[in-house]
Amino acid sequence: MSDALAPSLRIARFAGSGSAFYALLEDDGRARELTGDPFALSAQGAPGTEIRKRLVEAARGASRPTGALRWLPPAAPSKIIGVGRNYRAHAEELGHALPTEPLLFLKPSSAALEPGGTVELPRASARVDYEGELGLVIGRRARRVTEERALEHVLGYTCVNDITARDLQQKDVQFTRAKGFDGFCPFGPCVAVGLDPRELRVETFVNGARRQSAAVAQMIFGPARLVSYISHIMTLHPGDLIATGTPEGVGPLRPGDEVAVSIEGIGRLVTRVAAAAD
Repeated sequence: MSDALAPSLRIARFAGSGSAFYALLEDDGRARELTGDPFALSAQGAPGTEIRKRLVEAARGASRPTGALRWLPPAAPSKIIGVGRNYRAHAEELGHALPTEPLLFLKPSSAALEPGGTVELPRASARVDYEGELGLVIGRRARRVTEERALEHVLGYTCVNDITARDLQQKDVQFTRAKGFDGFCPFGPCVAVGLDPRELRVETFVNGARRQSAAVAQMIFGPARLVSYISHIMTLHPGDLIATGTPEGVGPLRPGDEVAVSIEGIGRLVTRVAAAAD
């Protein structure tokens, strides 16, 4: 990998030869192994340009074709924080009032699913929906941070599918069961470092047909506001994931479907859908 800094760097996590490792994705479809933990580098408090420089310096391992590797979620969050009704049109399509402050819920870390993984539709639900979203991956500890400094605590950005059992959400009122099944939070394929989230657009495709498309700038509460707000409630640790809310156009998934969340500069998160195993 060249020492020249690209506008953004993409960190992925793989399993290979019996162990997991982080790598920087290269433009030729290969991945160069990092000799250090990117979250440890980010936790030292380096600003954006400095962390990119440190990541390039740490990319001294072997270069491998990604086709020979198993993709893993690009972070191991201690917690996954979701944001509900953060796009006006999505709140309206579900018949909900607009929130006056961020509406938060938690998904367990066991909901995480690797890129290209398969989610099983639980027998307990008659309707499970896709929800394509931008994810914020925390790079250094954030506690009671200001909105002006909030994004300094974000290592980078990823694609998220906040899979939701819609009927259970409506039945339970609170979201734990509806959002918390195993595999209900695919994210990846990487963490993109150095992007401006305000310039991004979230798109979701089901079996190749586009179902969602919205600019991050249309959010009711933007990324910096969310990080600051959440950090005044709970301490955010390196690797924690914030799913920032979904645009309008959500809909049900069925066995055999393939859903892809795509954000330019990050990549394409593909998830396959299967019936519950016997």
